[in-house]
Amino acid sequence: MTSGDGALSDADLLRAHLDGDAGAFGEIVRRHRDRLWAVALRTVGDREEAADAVQDALLNAHRNAAKFRGDSAVTTWLHRIVVNACLDRIRRRQAHPTVPLPDGNRTDEDRPSAPEPAAPVEDHDTRLVVRQALADLPAEQRAAIVLVDIQGYPVAEAAEILGVAEGTIKSRCARGRARMALALGHLRTGGDGGHGNREGAQTVPSGPAANERREQR
Repeated sequence: MTSGDGALSDADLLRAHLDGDAGAFGEIVRRHRDRLWAVALRTVGDREEAADAVQDALLNAHRNAAKFRGDSAVTTWLHRIVVNACLDRIRRRQAHPTVPLPDGNRTDEDRPSAPEPAAPVEDHDTRLVVRQALADLPAEQRAAIVLVDIQGYPVAEAAEILGVAEGTIKSRCARGRARMALALGHLRTGGDGGHGNREGAQTVPSGPAANERREQR
């Protein structure tokens, strides 16, 4: 099967990879690396760990491509592997806490080819506070918030990526938004505060597909 522009689909490329095509998996990575990077960065909150998580996940996917059963989209399968790699890193970090390196310690050569997906934020201090509030969430809530509120995935797709029920995603998002609303309450300049954490969540830099995907939900 090919896409509308005649290019091979992700599934075709994965089959070609399994058949020995040396460049097929690299094409899949080229298509999806930036979105995988955005999810990893928002989930772990550290550039170096995000880059390492993506690298580990893609190596895992490359080596275990034969285990892909085809019951989901290839991109969903890749996101699941990346998110699991991120959650593993978060749990290890919580079990063995260390002093984190300053953000931005990696050079431009260490980052993905495209710029980090980000929406303009006027106040740098506010952005840091919002990111910290996101980082303080339990790992499962953070992953749900990143996928649904920041990257704009439909709840059903986020549930498939994380391997849980849709109701679980909704519950994690609701609890995460409530925690962030409490943490970011001092940033509000007006209003009655009755809108949950939509304002806070949308302040976090988001991926380029977020608005388009929200319109589809």
